[in-house]
Amino acid sequence: MTNSLNTLDWSLVQAFLAVAETGSLSAAARSLNASQPTLGRQIRAMETQLGATLFHRQARGFALTETGAALVAPANAMRDAMMQITLTAAGREVKLAGTVRITASVATSLYHLPAIIADIRTREPDIAIELAPSDDSRNLLFREADIAVRMYRPEQLDLVAQHLGDIPLGIFASKSYVARRGVPTGRGDIMAHDFVGFDTSPAIIDGFRAAGFPVDRDWFKVRCDDNVAYWNLVRSGCGIGFAQMSLGMNDPDVIQIDLGFPLPPLPIWLVAHEAMRQTPRVRRVWDLLATGLRPLVT
Repeated sequence: MTNSLNTLDWSLVQAFLAVAETGSLSAAARSLNASQPTLGRQIRAMETQLGATLFHRQARGFALTETGAALVAPANAMRDAMMQITLTAAGREVKLAGTVRITASVATSLYHLPAIIADIRTREPDIAIELAPSDDSRNLLFREADIAVRMYRPEQLDLVAQHLGDIPLGIFASKSYVARRGVPTGRGDIMAHDFVGFDTSPAIIDGFRAAGFPVDRDWFKVRCDDNVAYWNLVRSGCGIGFAQMSLGMNDPDVIQIDLGFPLPPLPIWLVAHEAMRQTPRVRRVWDLLATGLRPLVT
């Protein structure tokens, strides 16, 4: 057993963790961009090398044996160590060239980053940019992105974060909606109007309740969590909605609505792993992103 552990291939451990976390070869294969037969061979090879059965093969997938469950924690520690090796090596690169992967929300990626990335490419033609639009949190510790543009302060250790400022939010309605329904004239008129809400996020409901309006999810007759689709629902006249001031004020199809209560601003942060932050190309893109995003904040 000792000899086996000393020579255990990381790829086998990686396959073991993927199957342990997903419960099936097919899902694990998708997560690792590998084939099911390859993963099956790797699992069998690891079991042979360790002389232990790691999974119960079941009709609906793979379940960890007692031995397999005991190996999850040390396997995760091995993955963390491998990632730290990769990050440390990448952080010591000295060339102002290569690829920088940025992740941001879909709305930020659509409305704000294209012009900034075009400027980065003009200034630094040897740096390639990968943009990963996602409303999910990308794990910077595992190199799914080099830099994240986030609307909240990260809490993980080993991350460097810079608060660029706060983006002011506004209330808007399409001209077609106003022509059909009019403009709310005061707090007493608000409940008689249509508002576009979120589907699962409680943010808008919480805001209304904080302002003294006891609304619930069903009060919003049109609901959507995707911010890009949400804004287009507002633009199309589905109801009054909320958006970044820079977006609403530059859209000729909508007008700003004053409901008589302030909206909390949206913070914007740049985030990177502390080792990658020192890489010259990542540091340069970070600085250019900060410069490009600052006009949006107060």
